[in-house]
Amino acid sequence: MQPRNMSMSGVVDLAAVKAAQEAKSKAEQARAEAARQGGPAAVSPADLVINVDEATFERDVLQLSAEVPVVLDFWAEWCQPCKQLSPVLERLAVEYDGRFVLAKIDVDANQMLMQQFGVQGIPAVFAVLAGQALPLFQGAASEQQIRQTLDQLVQVAEQRFGLTGLTVDADAEGGREEAAPEPAGPYDALLEAAVQALDAGDLGGAVQAYKNVLSEDPGNTEAKLGLAQAELLQRVQGADPQQVRKEAADRPADVEAQIAAADLDLVGGHVDDALGRLVDTVQRTTGDDRDAVRRRLLELFEVVGAEDPRVVKARRALARALF
Repeated sequence: MQPRNMSMSGVVDLAAVKAAQEAKSKAEQARAEAARQGGPAAVSPADLVINVDEATFERDVLQLSAEVPVVLDFWAEWCQPCKQLSPVLERLAVEYDGRFVLAKIDVDANQMLMQQFGVQGIPAVFAVLAGQALPLFQGAASEQQIRQTLDQLVQVAEQRFGLTGLTVDADAEGGREEAAPEPAGPYDALLEAAVQALDAGDLGGAVQAYKNVLSEDPGNTEAKLGLAQAELLQRVQGADPQQVRKEAADRPADVEAQIAAADLDLVGGHVDDALGRLVDTVQRTTGDDRDAVRRRLLELFEVVGAEDPRVVKARRALARALF
């Protein structure tokens, strides 16, 4: 699946030439001042990933964006696709060695920021350059696609805004004590292989790795959740979102079309739309068609999480539709 807004072309509209020139001038002045004082202060790798809320947004995002690109990760604890994307962004923030800072924003606790950025579904990723905001992508994305977007972001930041990033001291850990490693479980290697496959965009490999765990331990919660997520991403990979949604709109009685659209909705973070679509389809169908929709709905419940209030609501609606 090609995530939306992967292109950086919108930066010209969002960052006026005057603002870019002013930001570049300020960045150059800041570097000159730092040089006079013995060079820019180095930051710890731990400072490259920060949690931001409405109270700290101006300082930790707007002001910081005059020195380095700030990438915003809008997420929530109940969002399973977020749990796949956020660790990749965090790892890349360290790997890019100060060329951008990752700011994580919990949408449940920061509804105003979510509204100000016009976030319609999560995960959603934006960037702020010299106070200018631009969308990067929404929903699931492969690591290769994320890297391409970050490379474009870094290039634009340097060429148009003069933002060359922060100096990182790899030895500076902010006084944090390193936690003792936990003993490896019997399936840790297989689960790690699945995560690595997901990071590399090898969805088939991830699916197989999770199945390998479940063949030995059918009740393994982490593997069941991971398998449901990997299979969902595999189903939507390569899909044309506009075509999928058009077919669902044109053929409301077509079970496969409704299921495909629900998968796409969920990957895009539109949980209520995905679950509601399938509950409505259950109400309109019978026999094998109804059973196919019900099974897919239960799979999506696994992906979102049984305790999520939207799943609880959808389960009740499903029960009413069935009985």
